[in-house]
Amino acid sequence: MLSENKGELAFIGFAMVAYLVMASLDASQNFVYLAVIFGFFGLLIAWKLFEGVDDESAGNEKMTEIADAIHEGAMVFLSREYKILGYFIGGIFLLLLFLISMQKGLWVGFWTAVSYAVGAGCSMLAGFFGMNAATTSGVRTSQAAVDGGQPKALIVAFNGGAVMGLCVASLGLLGVGGLFLLFGRGESFTVISGFAMGASSIALFARVGGGIYTKTADVGSDLVGKVEAGIPEDDPRNPGVIADNVGDCVGDTAGLGADIFESYCGSMIAAIVIGASAATLRFEYMALPIMIAMVGLIASVIGIRAMTSLGSMDPSAALRNCTFISAGAMLFVAFFLIKVMGLPSGVFIALLFGCLAGIGIGLITEYYTASKPVVRIAESSNTGVATVMITGLAVAMESCVIPVIIMGLT
Repeated sequence: MLSENKGELAFIGFAMVAYLVMASLDASQNFVYLAVIFGFFGLLIAWKLFEGVDDESAGNEKMTEIADAIHEGAMVFLSREYKILGYFIGGIFLLLLFLISMQKGLWVGFWTAVSYAVGAGCSMLAGFFGMNAATTSGVRTSQAAVDGGQPKALIVAFNGGAVMGLCVASLGLLGVGGLFLLFGRGESFTVISGFAMGASSIALFARVGGGIYTKTADVGSDLVGKVEAGIPEDDPRNPGVIADNVGDCVGDTAGLGADIFESYCGSMIAAIVIGASAATLRFEYMALPIMIAMVGLIASVIGIRAMTSLGSMDPSAALRNCTFISAGAMLFVAFFLIKVMGLPSGVFIALLFGCLAGIGIGLITEYYTASKPVVRIAESSNTGVATVMITGLAVAMESCVIPVIIMGLT
């Protein structure tokens, strides 16, 4: 296993040595300037994962035919959506250039508009890469289940999804890290906020557009296929079923990826802006969010590789343990990172509680979507449609209580 991942181990070793050298020179905060290199490293790992998934068997001729139809439909939808979004991005680019130039000068206005376009472009790229991985891994997961059962299917599906996750983190580091490299020490650091706005713009349309498309296809295939033509549900002879699968890929991969990218970059940039208001250790506070993201990327790669050893476990337990491994590795390194940079312990405590809150909300979500509450809803169907609706609504409302309390306490 070590020989297979020697490139990743070499990079982690390089990162450790580089940080130790900078820390010995009392310049550990300058490690932030390596964010772009970390971004390229993450994209390289994503590409390796994609190649591994693509090398798996796609099954028989019929499976390949259906998968190709879904892939083609997904890419056509994505290209059409991105073309329309291109006009929107161009309009906002000009608007930002004009308005901010009037207030803060042409230099800040121009680079804020460029930052906006770069943010939108990175978000679109993350969706494109994730879409390719999703439509490639779906059919190969099915065949892996036939060939190797649940363990092999879990690995293929997990690696396919990890491509999107790594692309989101890597492109975020490339964009935010690159802009910080240019503007982190100057008074024009506010141009970085344009990147978050660009990511938000794509998330807004990609999430909503994908959701509308998949629901339209779903309802259409049900009405025309099942009701009028008498074709069984999810039968590939019904074009609406193919469109529904396309919509699932668009909404759950490109849309969700853009949504996560916006949250990931937006929170990082918000922390940078807050750090810029600090009277002391200003640059250290501004650099820390990006450095935590760099550590998080390495921790994520470790968690992804750990899945190889956890594949024989129950899928939910394996995914849960991967999360724990990544979070533990990130917190362990972040503790020493914050200490060496001379920042107060309260910064780590905030990071710790934020991480624990995220894990807690994830576990609560898992309970309400894959445990006793689901059984309760199913059992209520024995007494009719009305009780199913009432029980489902009650469970949905109940599921929000503990996450809200966790967020409030945090």
